[in-house]
Amino acid sequence: MPAEGPKTATAASGELKPSNSNPVKIAKGTSQKKESPPVAATEKKGSDRATDKDRKKDVPHPRMQFDDKSRVEKAKKRSVVKQTEAKNRVELFRHLPQYEHGTRLPELESRFFQLDPVHPAVFKVGLRYLAGDISGGNARCIAMLQAFQESIKDYSTPPEKALIRDLTAKVNCYVSFLIECRPLSISMGNAIRFLKTRIAKLPLTLSESEAKATLLTDIDRFISEKIILADKVIVKHAVTKIRDGDVLLTYGSSSAVEMILLHAHELGKDFRVVVVDARPKLEGRLLLRRLVGKGVKCTYTHINAISYIMHEVTRVLLGASSVLSNGTVYSRVGTASVAMVAHSFRVPVLICCEAYKFHERVQLDSICSNELGDPEAIAKVPGRMEINHLDGWSNSDNLQLLNLIYDATPSDYVSMIITDYGMIPPTSVPVIVREYRREYLWT
Repeated sequence: MPAEGPKTATAASGELKPSNSNPVKIAKGTSQKKESPPVAATEKKGSDRATDKDRKKDVPHPRMQFDDKSRVEKAKKRSVVKQTEAKNRVELFRHLPQYEHGTRLPELESRFFQLDPVHPAVFKVGLRYLAGDISGGNARCIAMLQAFQESIKDYSTPPEKALIRDLTAKVNCYVSFLIECRPLSISMGNAIRFLKTRIAKLPLTLSESEAKATLLTDIDRFISEKIILADKVIVKHAVTKIRDGDVLLTYGSSSAVEMILLHAHELGKDFRVVVVDARPKLEGRLLLRRLVGKGVKCTYTHINAISYIMHEVTRVLLGASSVLSNGTVYSRVGTASVAMVAHSFRVPVLICCEAYKFHERVQLDSICSNELGDPEAIAKVPGRMEINHLDGWSNSDNLQLLNLIYDATPSDYVSMIITDYGMIPPTSVPVIVREYRREYLWT
């Protein structure tokens, strides 16, 4: 009897399989026949397949690893900006783009009237990125969005194409061009995601002019609410932390920090500002000139004297390029050193950052994701032509110069983050990321 059990079971299963399989196949076939004609007639054309492939090519690969030779070769074939790889590449950062600086801008300027897929407004912004005329996260993001506005104004849907798909492909093409000029900041990536979400959620009942007007209004609202008004809210919160007799230290040049200091001075608060600067950009000089012009008492020093000056400081105000989900502050290189010294001296570190710069990414170091600047900038000293010890450094195989743009400040060194949502500790960053996504990207 025990031996017959399995036989009957297998026999039963064997009898059930053919009877069950046929209805399933018939059901699948009938469902496909019912649903396929209207979709297949429009989406399975050869022309549509070709456009889909082109669209996939135009989509920029997120954080492409430049040590992948096959992927880099494919990117070179599609690239608009002709780039030559640097001779002395730093091995630790081979996954980041390392190109010869000074050769791309003249070649790109000569091709101004030859680039059909790139709108002239986007092309101009790309040129200014290459030349370094636009710096700072907010300024770069606003310039990009305004260029997209100009391209949307001049856009017209080609025949037999849908506005949503074709305009998204256009935006992807523009983004790819801007990435070739200079890698996108995290805030720019969030703004692009916002624009694509708005394009994808356009009602199909809208006409072309109405859809374009809606997108232009959405971009204007994003710039005014998430950048301009956000800075005003941050200033309102941060000013409450400044008291008479304070010595405030800032590093580099942050537009949000500058607005805070000027507004506090207008309110009549008595304080002194220590501007810490570093080569090669020396952005603090411009901030120092503007603050002194407004009558703010200032002290100027370089980052190598940070431990000497920190004992006088009562608060540190710093800007940020982005704040990551684990509380890490991603900002101009040198910020981590300033925050670390302030932490050792028990001086509170306040980070001023708009919520649209927050990102769900987690990063623990400055190696896996960063941007490399021109090595020549650290080989030469501005105004000191007699210092030429590193002239011809590129001809030496034993020497590589590394000019990092950003660094990562651990959340342990940050006392508070001041945003347009309020003043929060670094541990509350995921809440801001979630609320921002719910409010602005997926609603």
